[in-house]
Amino acid sequence: MSDVTDDATAKTRLEERAERAERAERMAREGAEAMAEHLASVKAVDERTVRLKALRLAKEAEDAEAKAAQPVAVKRKRKTTKTA
Repeated sequence: MSDVTDDATAKTRLEERAERAERAERMAREGAEAMAEHLASVKAVDERTVRLKALRLAKEAEDAEAKAAQPVAVKRKRKTTKTA
């Protein structure tokens, strides 16, 4: 009878070990997928940042050119009147 119990215990241990190995593989796979998603998200943010920076710099250059093309207005000093 102890042989039957030992066989059942051995099978249970083997099943538990297989379940743990399967769980570890699944966790590793899910972790790799999560990391890939994270890296894709970071890459997308970086690409948007580069695009927006290029747009901002182009607009700033355009604004600077427009400002340079405007005539410079000369400010006159106000005459102060003395009241006694």
